[in-house]
Amino acid sequence: MPSPLIPPEEAAAYGDLPSPTPHSEAELTALLDLLTAPGTHIASVVVGHSRDAASRSAAAAFIDSWRGLGRPPVLAVIDWPESAASWLRAARRFTADEPDAWVVAAAPLGWAQMSRRLRHSTDWDPGRTYGFAALGDSRVPALAGAATLQGMRGVTADGSTWTIDRGWVTHPLPALGPTARPRGTL
Repeated sequence: MPSPLIPPEEAAAYGDLPSPTPHSEAELTALLDLLTAPGTHIASVVVGHSRDAASRSAAAAFIDSWRGLGRPPVLAVIDWPESAASWLRAARRFTADEPDAWVVAAAPLGWAQMSRRLRHSTDWDPGRTYGFAALGDSRVPALAGAATLQGMRGVTADGSTWTIDRGWVTHPLPALGPTARPRGTL
């Protein structure tokens, strides 16, 4: 089986990926709303983050807010480096507790590497994974592989949402207001 690691020259082809920035309140609120929306039935979560300050802070803020909502305790908090030999240990720890959902605050390249390892070596489901704004960049699924992150959802800094679909980060169109009418003819 080929290694799931992204070769350095492939990562370099995508240029410098942005570093995570401090999360916003709108971002945190929107993420909590995604996880607690009616019909989601998410009780248990595992939180994962890269080791940069912004990702650590976002993960801690999520955990505090999750607890503040009276939700069950977070099953585990897992961190990983931006570069590693394989990410296997972190991937196994990330999936060991079989949560209802995974929440990720991470740097794009490290998450692309980690997600490739997760798909290669565990039963992780990206459709049950929710990310902070730094991961809402189409270069992340391009690096990870189009199917690797299929169905992952997340939020932007302004509180809107994104989904990874067929290798692209997609954003829903805003709903038409009550007075807005479509224009044009059919």
